[in-house]
Amino acid sequence: MMFVRSWLQLCLCVWSSQSLYRVPLKKFSGKLDSSVLLELRDLNRSTSGNGLSLASDPAGNVNFISMVDNLEGDASRGYYLQMVIGTPGQPLNILVDTGSSNFAVAAAPHRYISAYFNRALSSTYRTKGTSVSVSYTQGDWQGELGSDFITIPQGPNGTILINIAAILTSDDFFLPGINWQGILGLAYPLLARPNPSVEPFFDSLVKQTGIPDVFSLQMCGTGISASTSTNPADGSLIMGGLEPTLYHGSMWYTPILQEWYYQVEVLKLEVGGKNLNLDCKEYNSDKAIVDSGTTLLRLPVKVFDAVVEAITHMSMIQDFSSGFFSGTKLACWVKEETPWRFFPKISIYLRAMNTSQSFRITILPQLYIQLVADMDGMLNCFRFGISSSTNGLVIGATIMEGFYVAFDRAHKRVGFAVSTCAESNGVPVAEITGPFLADGVASSCAEPLMWLVAYGLMALCTLVLLILLALMVGRCPRRLRDGEITDESSLVRNRIK
Repeated sequence: MMFVRSWLQLCLCVWSSQSLYRVPLKKFSGKLDSSVLLELRDLNRSTSGNGLSLASDPAGNVNFISMVDNLEGDASRGYYLQMVIGTPGQPLNILVDTGSSNFAVAAAPHRYISAYFNRALSSTYRTKGTSVSVSYTQGDWQGELGSDFITIPQGPNGTILINIAAILTSDDFFLPGINWQGILGLAYPLLARPNPSVEPFFDSLVKQTGIPDVFSLQMCGTGISASTSTNPADGSLIMGGLEPTLYHGSMWYTPILQEWYYQVEVLKLEVGGKNLNLDCKEYNSDKAIVDSGTTLLRLPVKVFDAVVEAITHMSMIQDFSSGFFSGTKLACWVKEETPWRFFPKISIYLRAMNTSQSFRITILPQLYIQLVADMDGMLNCFRFGISSSTNGLVIGATIMEGFYVAFDRAHKRVGFAVSTCAESNGVPVAEITGPFLADGVASSCAEPLMWLVAYGLMALCTLVLLILLALMVGRCPRRLRDGEITDESSLVRNRIK
């Protein structure tokens, strides 16, 4: 999870077409009050030419309608699902994260959480006697690896046995204002800690219930809803397939390049319909992933700078504070005004399953110029929903809140369709268009697989050489001045993120 801290600053540079204000900041929470169509449609509806058609599995474990609205939360603090852990069951809210692979829950009290998993009260909890730790872009935790049974009230039927990381200590992982007590890593085993042999939650769910190896996410965020409601936003995690009532039109798929994160291939970006004209490898340096645990759209530094420059030229706002784009300041308009008309659309082109083609996902400014605060009923204040990144492009909540996203692991692809809740005043704030020919684009904009394999082999050879060297040193020990022999060793663990 590349969880971006989004707590608001204490001072604002506030812009209005009328005058300049400096005001104290007040915290805001909001919910999209969307109506979700609940009538049962034909679950075998074809979603596109290469689309996915799914109904309930033979065991009857999949009831997609029952999973609608099983998420709560918002982009700033994450979307979470209620799960019941242990025997007897202990209900906890678990953050949904497609950018990591461990299922981890608080197993000790913490000042920012209201509940935790008490292992001593569960007769079915078993420790594996193994320490585990995970570091994210923000925050980290440490604990022990164990296992226990879980059920999901609004999920597939049945009880399953899963690996659980019991969080005993953490740093900047649990934050003020959150309403979740653990994290549900939905990525591949390669990211699991302490090693890939720790089977992730969704792999266990598929094996033990027989549901298809597919899940899909609808995230109905505060970015377009803060002015209409004061309740938490909602969403849906559909396990086992797609729920047609949650999206409009067709589902467009892009290949999963590597099965660790959900790594995809970005071909180009447009701002206001104008191509940034960067080498496509810039968009995929060092990877491009789809991550529900990331708050914003994160772009490599060179790409971010180009986007900000393009927006600045098109926004029709003079002397706009650079602090707004860096994320250190909010911009505020008087209630009668809305800023969205000043800003352009942003489009991301993804390679299609037919690799000679692409399709375009587009968000309107309502999704990346995000309403986050109400100043005494006089001003609406907004943040910039895009940030720079030093570890790759991340399609986070800023983009995902516009789309219903399918993680079709069975066919190694990620799908996008316009979400039914991505509307502002009845007008869609997201679009999908295609197909386009991938003319003038390299056959591969991402790092070739053979290079990744080569890097892996080089790392393995280096490790073998180090072990041999250590053995040789062990046979020929270095003696200190007093004649004492020393034998020192260390183990350094790094998380890929």
